[in-house]
Amino acid sequence: MSEKLTSVGLDVGTTSTQMILSELEIENRAGSFAVPELSIEGRRILYRSPVHFTPLLGQDRVDARALRMIVDAEYAAAGITKAQVDTGAIIITGETSRKENARAVLEALSDYAGDFVVATAGPDLESVLAAKGAGAVAYSEQSGKTVLHMDIGGGTSNLSLIQDGKIMSTSCLNIGGRLVKISPEGQLTYVSPVLDGIFPKHPGDYVNQAEIRQLAETLAQVLEMAAGLREKTQLLTALTTEGIATPACALARNDSTDFVISFSGGVADCIETEHPWLAFGDMGPELGQAIRCGRLCRGNYRLGAETIRATVIGAGCHSAQLSGSTVFHQNMAFPLKDLPVVRRPEQLAQLDSPGVLALEGPPRPGYRGIQTLAEALAGVFGDSPVLIAAEQDMAKALGQALALRLGRDAPILCIDRVRLTEGSYLDVGTPLGPAFPVVVKTLILNT
Repeated sequence: MSEKLTSVGLDVGTTSTQMILSELEIENRAGSFAVPELSIEGRRILYRSPVHFTPLLGQDRVDARALRMIVDAEYAAAGITKAQVDTGAIIITGETSRKENARAVLEALSDYAGDFVVATAGPDLESVLAAKGAGAVAYSEQSGKTVLHMDIGGGTSNLSLIQDGKIMSTSCLNIGGRLVKISPEGQLTYVSPVLDGIFPKHPGDYVNQAEIRQLAETLAQVLEMAAGLREKTQLLTALTTEGIATPACALARNDSTDFVISFSGGVADCIETEHPWLAFGDMGPELGQAIRCGRLCRGNYRLGAETIRATVIGAGCHSAQLSGSTVFHQNMAFPLKDLPVVRRPEQLAQLDSPGVLALEGPPRPGYRGIQTLAEALAGVFGDSPVLIAAEQDMAKALGQALALRLGRDAPILCIDRVRLTEGSYLDVGTPLGPAFPVVVKTLILNT
């Protein structure tokens, strides 16, 4: 079988807003007489929007109405309607996720991307999408090299440590080109609160190139600390997003031919190309040159296949995945959205809405083990829908065992080959043959 999904990606960032439209091709990798094994085998970008400045009302509020007008215009330019969209992601990233009405913006835009779209600003997911969208994951898989990918945007830098094409850890630092904004006359119009104690200037003050260069060099040194190229100081802790650990990157040595640092984001376009220091009204050009002249570029480094568009391409092309094909469901209406994930059955009772229980499960679950598990879980969900996501191939047998105990009227969904972490959320789309399209996401807004 071969099916296609239409996917949209919308990235509302600190500096820019972008949209892409892509086509995902679903293929069955199993033989004619085997259990189907569906996977996303092809991704083709159909439309790229221009890069828009993110519309703001003052310095601390996103203009939701203006943003909606941008998306309206881009849907028209792409020649698509909301009803034609199957999957994708709307993400609010960087400093924009801290704006006071960020959640309202998500709600205002969620209907623009069909029934199955992520609305999220989690730094872990942003790091993953940027690494995939920039081609860093594919490069690591093809070359066998360990890659530290840095997506350096307007307000944050999202890091991913990749080995053999697998993302091992992620990190988010409050470092970006738009942490200060500067008028053409050299007057500061904005200074991010994350620079308190680091940069002595305030809005209204005048600055020169040397002062901005010094700040850029300080921030570049913090990126070097995160890469294991410089001894860590308190600055690294101060600029690390709360709750996200810095990746262990001790392999990052200048003489290592198997370690590569990869860059994307708007600042990446200022690494190999010099721009006038006030070209964009921020510190992006100076930060890019500080990175170029520092330790990050002394060893093996590369610019991503995509730079400023890496995150939005990741959102549009890489946010969706497919479950296994041996699944079970009854009395469920799809799509299911924003299901909170727990890993212990007793946590289900603490939720305000139905949640999905993530099970690791044994590698080769036997009949007796599945029956014992079903017996234990039958009373856990109470009157709530039974929602289970297992890592191992066991969903169909487990679902059938639960249906025998709970009856034909019980709403049950069991899927497998999906790995979920506690604190994440799950969307489940309408079945594609025997499998389900799913999106694992975070819904964290740093307000």
